[in-house]
Formats: sequence, structure tokens, C-alpha cells
Amino acid sequence: MEKTIINLRSALIGETTASAKYAAFSKKAKEEGNLKISLMFEAISRSESIHAMNHKRALEFLLKDTVEVEPEEFEIKSTLDNLQDAINGEGYEVSTMYPEFIEVATNEDVKRARSTFSYAFETEKKHKILFENALNEMKKNNESILASTYYICPVCGYTYTESDVKDACEICNTKKEKFIIFQ
Repeated sequence: MEKTIINLRSALIGETTASAKYAAFSKKAKEEGNLKISLMFEAISRSESIHAMNHKRALEFLLKDTVEVEPEEFEIKSTLDNLQDAINGEGYEVSTMYPEFIEVATNEDVKRARSTFSYAFETEKKHKILFENALNEMKKNNESILASTYYICPVCGYTYTESDVKDACEICNTKKEKFIIFQ
């Protein structure tokens, strides 16, 4: 369980940082007039905060103590650069971090950690696609075709747009009526 505790703390810091970073990236995108990208960053920031809270609860359960973390430092650049930064971060979480954390939690038989890591892993795959699409459309000066509404599952953080939202979360089965809406 020792490695899983270390991984939970690392994931908690990472998701706390991602939430703060994406909130700042949202403000920068808004300043630059990229309103749909700003909305996307705002919604995904909320999703990352749900992951952080889930990791925090799992860690506190295992440690039987409260845990506080601060976001790591990050740099705010242009929206184009911020999108690439987000793609790089999500890419690392999807290709390396969460698969390793899930494997360790499985081997150490820590079900809570495996569950919260799995929720985040599935969601980060979607975030990476959303960021890549936004970057591609921004480069083509075609931001207007991006989503105008995002739905965030309050349990697992999974992120939907108006074109792919379901009646219940495909990851944790939470009903759509409970989703957090950004528009």
C-alpha cells in the first residue's frame, strides 16, 4: 500500500495543479477573445478538481488523517501555447502516469485508489481529445465550431459536450440530471 499512498499524493498534487492551471488558462483565453476555449478550460478545470477531491478522499481514508496540498507553479502563456501544455500534461497522464498508478493499486489491492485513478484515467483521455481538437480549430481560425456547452459528472469528473452527453455517465453511471453544466 506504500506505493499507492505515494501515487495518490502525487496524483492529488497533479490534479490540484491542473485545476488551477486550467482556471488560469481559461482567464487568458477569455482575455484573448477565445471564448469557447475559455469555457472548455473552465469546465475541464472543474473536472480536474473532482479528480483531486476523489484522490484526496482516498488518501485521507488510507492515512486516517487530513491531507492538504498546494498547486505546483506553472506558467501562463498564449492560449495556443496553453493548449499545447494541456495536451502534453494529459498525454503524460494517459500514456504513463495513470496506467502505472492503476497497476500499482491493483497489485497492492487498494480498491479505492484503483477506482479514483481509473475515473481520472478515462476522463483524461477525453480531455486530451478536447484539447487537441481545440488547438486544431484555433490554428484554422475556426473556434466557432467548438462546443458551447460542457457537462461534468460530479462523481468521476467525466466531461461531455452537447453532442456526446448521455442520460447517465458512461464511466460511473451517475444520472445526467446531476451533471454540472458549463455554457
